[in-house]
Amino acid sequence: MHLQVPHKTSQSEALTRVKQGLNETRSQLGDKAEIHEERWDGNTLHFDATAQGQRISGTLEVTDKDYIIDATLPLMLKLFEGRIEREIMEKVKELG
Repeated sequence: MHLQVPHKTSQSEALTRVKQGLNETRSQLGDKAEIHEERWDGNTLHFDATAQGQRISGTLEVTDKDYIIDATLPLMLKLFEGRIEREIMEKVKELG
C-alpha cells in the first residue's frame, strides 16, 4: 500500500503532529494491537505491528509537503485496503 497525503504545515510541525497522534493512538489500542517496532530514523518512522492477528510493517515519511506511507499488508488485509486507506486519510486530516 502506498499513500501520499499532503499537509499544510512545516515539516517540523507535521512531524510533531504525527508523533502526538501516534501517542494518542497507542493509548487507545489497548490489547487490540501489538507494536513490535516503532523506530524513527530522521523524519521516517519504521513500524511493525500486529492487529487482529495480522502483521503490518512499513514506513511513514514526513516531508516538507507530504506524509508518505508505504506499508506491506498481509493478504487478508489487502481485501480491505481501500477502507484502510480511507481511515488513514481521515486520521491524517485530524492532524491538520
